[in-house]
Amino acid sequence: MTRPLLLILLLAGQPVLAAKPLQLLDVFDLEFVSDPQISPDGKQVIYVRNSMDIMKDRVRGRLWTIDVDGDNHRPLLDDEIDASQARWSPDGKRLAYVVSREEHSELVVRWVGSGESARVAQLDNSPGNLAWSPDGRQLAFTAFVDSSLAPFVTLPAAPKGAEWAKPARVIDRAIYRRDGAGYVKDGYQHIFVVSAEGGRPRQLTGGNFHHRGRLAWSHDSQSIVFSATRREDWEFESRRSELFEIEVSDGNLAQLTDRRGPDTDPTISPDGKLLAWIGYDDGNKSYHVPQLYVMKRNGKDRRVLTAALDRPIQSPAWADNSSGVFVQYEDQGLTRVALIDLKGQMTPVASNVGGTTIGRPYSSGSFSVSRKGLLAYTQTRPDHPADLAVTRKSKAPVLLTRLNEDLLSRRQLGDVEEIRYKSSFDKRSIHGWVVKPPGFDPKKTYPVLLEIHGGPFANYGERFSVEVQLYAAAGYLVLYTNPRGSTGYGQAFADLIDHNYPCEGDFQDMMSGLDELIRRGWADPRQQYITGGSGGGILTAWVVGKTQRFRAAVAQKPVINWYSFVGATDIYTFVSRYWFGSPPWEDPRAYEARSPLSLVGKVTTPTMLMTGEEDYRTPISESEQFYHALKLRRIDTMLVRIPGASHAIVKRPSRLMVKVAHILKWFEVHAQDTKPSS
Repeated sequence: MTRPLLLILLLAGQPVLAAKPLQLLDVFDLEFVSDPQISPDGKQVIYVRNSMDIMKDRVRGRLWTIDVDGDNHRPLLDDEIDASQARWSPDGKRLAYVVSREEHSELVVRWVGSGESARVAQLDNSPGNLAWSPDGRQLAFTAFVDSSLAPFVTLPAAPKGAEWAKPARVIDRAIYRRDGAGYVKDGYQHIFVVSAEGGRPRQLTGGNFHHRGRLAWSHDSQSIVFSATRREDWEFESRRSELFEIEVSDGNLAQLTDRRGPDTDPTISPDGKLLAWIGYDDGNKSYHVPQLYVMKRNGKDRRVLTAALDRPIQSPAWADNSSGVFVQYEDQGLTRVALIDLKGQMTPVASNVGGTTIGRPYSSGSFSVSRKGLLAYTQTRPDHPADLAVTRKSKAPVLLTRLNEDLLSRRQLGDVEEIRYKSSFDKRSIHGWVVKPPGFDPKKTYPVLLEIHGGPFANYGERFSVEVQLYAAAGYLVLYTNPRGSTGYGQAFADLIDHNYPCEGDFQDMMSGLDELIRRGWADPRQQYITGGSGGGILTAWVVGKTQRFRAAVAQKPVINWYSFVGATDIYTFVSRYWFGSPPWEDPRAYEARSPLSLVGKVTTPTMLMTGEEDYRTPISESEQFYHALKLRRIDTMLVRIPGASHAIVKRPSRLMVKVAHILKWFEVHAQDTKPSS
């Protein structure tokens, strides 16, 4: 090629070399923004820049800062310092953050102007929910307090040098292990305060209760409002949290709410007159749409501000003039931010919030707001994970970062198209998205892969997903949908699977989506595949018991037998009560009827099971039951056990590659099997 011709091509904006599809190893090149915190004056944002450490196989977060005009983009600290939870002081002149060391954690205050810093406190357990007092003199936080219990039995001492077995682990609590955390230690989360100039942290709360979540200082810095379930039966009452106010000076405690239902995320208006929070009245349903409440500080004039919205609300933040509350909410596959005034009127502020769950296109993300209403938030689109954006109401957003431009400019992603179609079950409109293989030709048909979200009370949407893009890069037309029960479509849509999951409705919702792609001529009816994780794993195992249309299936971390699941999961006190209404021994038929194991005699689809060996949410014994049943029936199956993995299989980047590679290989192996019947 001559130099003039090359120059013409470059000037025309045509690439000399075609971009390659996404590769498995690209997982380690991805970055994303989380926890953006805008300064009170709205001039600067500090955020966590997350990258993948290929040597340690971990997601690594570092604090970075950037001006809201895009200038001065730089790390706040040396690269080897592991810091998080950066929070601006009320006057914007200092930053507080947590530094994690191997043996302990440190609470640090940094002066923005000089760059000098001082360690305020050294803590054995990592602090959370960091919050400045409005006068800037104190910091509040939550931290775990260990408690040592007397041993149940006392044994004779071992001889010197003897190597006896480890002592027995005695368990007498209802909640004794948590997925991703393992067996819980003896102790409780409590609230502390410490001087912003340093000193010994002072514990405010007591009792054998956990105190988690947001801490809301009163405007005069004299008290803190928080949410907790301070009941003797707290392990069985996950939806009975109340708001409390504690005096900083003497620890005097007052209860502010009292109802059957959760009250969380308190925030006090800047003028000190109003308290806003999130909650709902518990009607024993599987799911309730959370609402935004507000009341006077004396407890009077309590009202709901979002009753007409019918969308799940989170992360309330007062406008500086106390005229309304900014909230984040889910709406038909999008996560948005709006300002709700005190009459319940809503003003949209931002959309496309999310991108911090880069594996699959779940809702996620966060925002913060300056005194003058400038919003900083994590923005995502199907072509990029979370970047940092700023906006204000009625203004177009400005994207400040493009962390993945170096990688994604060299990769051809699959185009994402929104679709809506009618369910064959009841003609209800169902929402979904199609991801097309790079180089998609609408005149050709492609193997189609149905990817099902978990939850089931969750949602997929117009967000980046590296897993879905890797499937598309392998040549699959990928369909993901929000079948009945998905959040962001209102309480009535969620109620369709209340005490009724899985069911014929959600099965047909998903099959109708595949039928729509076949009708359009895009999907090859002879090459249909299915996978999903958690709730999506349940539905995958359920679906293959109801149809033989799929060549192959991969059920990731599923529930196979609801009866045994309630006896093994870490959320057993919740599931039996809210998803079934009674324990299995009182209504065994209900548990059996909704268990994929009840349909295993009809399965002919080659089915892989994949679960972490340390999954306490949907324990691997569930996958083993389906695997054993399929083996007994001589159905082609495979059990993939992920060592060291909890329910969050893809928490480590290499496991995301492991997951996708096994799914694609299983489908590849069965791509040339006998044509399945429809």
